Amino acid sequence: MDFQAYQQALRQRVGVTGLAFTTDEYARRQEAVLGRMASAGLDALLVTDPSDILYLTGYSTFEVSVHTALALSNAGATLQVPSIETGPGVTGSVADRVVGYRWESGRTVVSQLLGELRRLLDTRRPSVGVDPWQPGLRPGVLDDLREQATDWRFEDGSGIVDPVRLVKSDAELDMLRASARVTEAGIEAASRTVRAGATDNDVAAAASQAMLSAGGEFMSMQPIVVAGWRSSVIHTNHQRHRIEAGEPVFMELGAAWNRYTAPMMRTVVAGGASPAMGETFETIRAIRDALSRHMIPGETFDRAAAEAERALAPLAESVFFSGVYGYAVGAQFPPSWVEGTGFIARGEESVFQENMVFHLPLCLRRPGEWGIGCSDTVRVTYSGAVPITRNEWTLPERA
Repeated sequence: MDFQAYQQALRQRVGVTGLAFTTDEYARRQEAVLGRMASAGLDALLVTDPSDILYLTGYSTFEVSVHTALALSNAGATLQVPSIETGPGVTGSVADRVVGYRWESGRTVVSQLLGELRRLLDTRRPSVGVDPWQPGLRPGVLDDLREQATDWRFEDGSGIVDPVRLVKSDAELDMLRASARVTEAGIEAASRTVRAGATDNDVAAAASQAMLSAGGEFMSMQPIVVAGWRSSVIHTNHQRHRIEAGEPVFMELGAAWNRYTAPMMRTVVAGGASPAMGETFETIRAIRDALSRHMIPGETFDRAAAEAERALAPLAESVFFSGVYGYAVGAQFPPSWVEGTGFIARGEESVFQENMVFHLPLCLRRPGEWGIGCSDTVRVTYSGAVPITRNEWTLPERA
């Protein structure tokens, strides 16, 4: 059978099943986005980021490298997927309509997409929002849309979905807590594996096995485990390196639970920690405390970052820090668990709201020597940041 018959058979025999949230939850999200569209004067929104599509419809797949689009308007939501993805589309999403294109022939995408947009629109010169900053929107698709619909206006819709996603519902918080328990299992298993003579791969393998055994799904980012001087180089990863006595082993893990990820960092020393390592860890703790006090509704991201910067000041000239004290997390796909909707950093004037959720990636690196990191995923409350993950906030030593 062809993919259209396959889609119809699944619709009849399986129906929509296994959604992570209730249909009311998805309806609430779509209504919130439609409200922001109306305020921006948009007749339709073309959503191409896989995690935004998941957020609005439930559609999930491990194949996110192909063109996928959600056309949203007051008339409904149409999901356009490659032919091989029509199965997940019809069985795992609340989209009103699912259409497939031949995935081996991407040139058919634009004509089909224009047809679906015309079906959803009731105005002659519609204003369609697109997000040019998302990697899911291919330049060729946007160019062809503009060429074939010369009387349409394609506007910047990059600020429509993010503010809705940034504040988590109670149901989303439950997903993040479930992820946190699995992430913690990975951190504990990895920590127990650290010893001189083991390899960074041994530690990463223990983390992976623990998280998968605890119910985790395919991860948005694989376990990060590095030791010794390699831990001073940001975004290196395990590569069969032997752990030597006295070396810190930096690990950063994030388990996926219905695509939601609550990451954690921890550093374990294979032997005894040096005084400099201890001082660095205490500075990280001070940064965390400063951030937590100022992550309250009404405070700006910049103000929280400024307070964290003051705590970092004693070591600022001797260590490297990324400059981002926190980033929003929620539902995501590979290659990253970073949601991309908000960053706690200097110059970011967004305002905290209750139930925003951030990972605080606090790692300080002495170039060519080592890196020390420790973190939690936290929820914004009126009392400050409250951890969702449960890190022990010590610098463990393993003989």
